[in-house]
Amino acid sequence: MDYDVSTPAQFLRDRERQVVHLICLLTAILTQRILSNANRPKLPSRKLIRKRRRIREELLDDLQNGGHCRDQIRMSEHAFKKLCIILQRDGGLRPTQRMSVVEQVARFLHIVGNDFRNRFVSSLYRRSKSTTSRCFHRVLCAVIALETHYIQQPKGAIDGTHVRVKVPNKDAPRYRGRKGYPTINVLAACTFDLKFTYILTGWEGTASDSRILRSALTREDKLVIPTGRYYLVDAGLPHSTTIMTPYRGVRYHLKEYSSRAPENAKELFNLRHASLRNAIERAFVHRSLFMIVKRNQTFFWHAAFYITFYWRKIETKKIEDEVLRELLNELIEEVRHNSRDTHEGSAAAEQLRTSIANQMWSSYLRNTNNE
Repeated sequence: MDYDVSTPAQFLRDRERQVVHLICLLTAILTQRILSNANRPKLPSRKLIRKRRRIREELLDDLQNGGHCRDQIRMSEHAFKKLCIILQRDGGLRPTQRMSVVEQVARFLHIVGNDFRNRFVSSLYRRSKSTTSRCFHRVLCAVIALETHYIQQPKGAIDGTHVRVKVPNKDAPRYRGRKGYPTINVLAACTFDLKFTYILTGWEGTASDSRILRSALTREDKLVIPTGRYYLVDAGLPHSTTIMTPYRGVRYHLKEYSSRAPENAKELFNLRHASLRNAIERAFVHRSLFMIVKRNQTFFWHAAFYITFYWRKIETKKIEDEVLRELLNELIEEVRHNSRDTHEGSAAAEQLRTSIANQMWSSYLRNTNNE
């Protein structure tokens, strides 16, 4: 009887190949599992979630009840709570599944009031950067939605301010005006109690104030001046029955009257004109408290003006004397240059200004203690 002597050896080789195949299969499975786990985002543990929630609760409680609200978000506790109510009621802001309206507004004001970056605020509130970004834009849209509820157009003062911007090199000459660096010329109007009523942004720094004012009076979303009302402006703008300028060639700035009282009707008119028009400069000081306007996007400017309007309406704290002193020291000591494309104005406008000046002077002479 014949036996196949190769059978045991062949059997052993087959078993070895099976073992190798099994080891390779297990190695491939383990490698795939390791790689999939490495690419999968690590979810926080329940303990970490509770810790983050507790930190946020402590932060918001300290903000509302710890006496640090004004230092952190530039408004009092009362103003902050009322702003949250207004944004929810009139601005359409709603809480999300994991974030209250209070937290959303607080994070927004941290960014706007201090120019904090998204990364810092995300770390402060223990949230992801994408969550912080979505939160900021939700509140921003709610703030801009308040325009129809709070912005009106009564009489007041108008002025422009140059804001530094970053533009492509090919566009830089159009934006580089007298400041020496690229700017946009922002025109704003406010009431005498420092509430902004109109904002026009986007004009190049080389554009004249008179050109921007004409655009504001003729564009679709124009500045509306009611009949019988007028705005106070500086001498670089055209004089009309609705745009009241001071007398040119006459003392104007407040510091010029500190040592010598007005001596005629024109000087008295200019003194009171400067006192009232100073409201727009003071309003710009309030706007500058919200540091994010340094980024210069138009919607940031509108949001900052609207919040400033609300803040001025709610807050009762007066402007600090040192801020006003600094502002007055920085005021230009001479009247702005006359615009080449404007003239003195109509006879009716000049007659109106003369009539107001004469009435002021007559009243001033009757009561020398008036000033």
